Amino acid sequence: MENSGFIKSPLNYIGGKYKILNQIISLLPKNINYFVDLFTGGGNVGINIKAKNIILNDNLIYLIDFYRSLQINSKQFILRHIYNRIREFDLSLTNEDGYKSLRVLYNSKKNPLDLFVLIAYSFNHQIRFNNSHEFNNPFGKERSCFNANMEKNLSFFIDKIQNNNIEFYSEDFNELDLSFLEKSDFVYCDPPYLITNGTYNDGKRGFTGWSEKEELILLQILDNLNQKGIRFALSNVLEHKGKENILLINWLKKNEYFLNNISSNYKNSNYQTKIKNNQLTKEVLITNYEVN
Repeated sequence: MENSGFIKSPLNYIGGKYKILNQIISLLPKNINYFVDLFTGGGNVGINIKAKNIILNDNLIYLIDFYRSLQINSKQFILRHIYNRIREFDLSLTNEDGYKSLRVLYNSKKNPLDLFVLIAYSFNHQIRFNNSHEFNNPFGKERSCFNANMEKNLSFFIDKIQNNNIEFYSEDFNELDLSFLEKSDFVYCDPPYLITNGTYNDGKRGFTGWSEKEELILLQILDNLNQKGIRFALSNVLEHKGKENILLINWLKKNEYFLNNISSNYKNSNYQTKIKNNQLTKEVLITNYEVN
């Protein structure tokens, strides 16, 4: 476990919030009944939240299948499976053929634990599928492997999943039932960012992409929650490499929601000075409540 006291996801998920988790958690309410994460991704926020009930949702069904497998299987079983696969396919920093053979097996059987083994040996430990829902991330030659640090993160992650009241769902964000939520509940959203580019939101991977249409639907969902007195927080960026998310900025002004700046480690970011550098990324957390 890191010095921060937070559990780190064993997955290297694009847009993961671990490095800024202390800032995000400090801006969230303390007493939460149901905590809902609409876009759970690597799970860094949801796995570290203190709530009576936790719902983690992501439309990448194979990711959710992996989390469910961590929830229902013993740690011994999980680790034994990982090391058996490493031996069976002779996985290493250089054996690309072994990696590709396991990839073929996974794409035919879709064993969730095999997906994790693949991620461990893939380029930058990334999760990538093609339009046919086949895992297609290339081999991480001389860079990626299942190491002691990854095992440590996985072990803590398993403990957290198995010792907390967590439910997993694999719905599109606009199809998850939120009608049961009450004022003691909370919804967190970390959607794909409209003004950034990424393979996760281009709509070419067999899963729903992200465009102004999806952005508007999400903002309406948040407005509906607000009308019911249900608290929410939205992670996003207002500016990125000279672009502005005008749609989000206008929504923020119209509703008079609260803007909380997030100091991240992006290159050239400095929120204490006037924005001058067009490479700056201005990451924020938008809430419908004022943080005390």
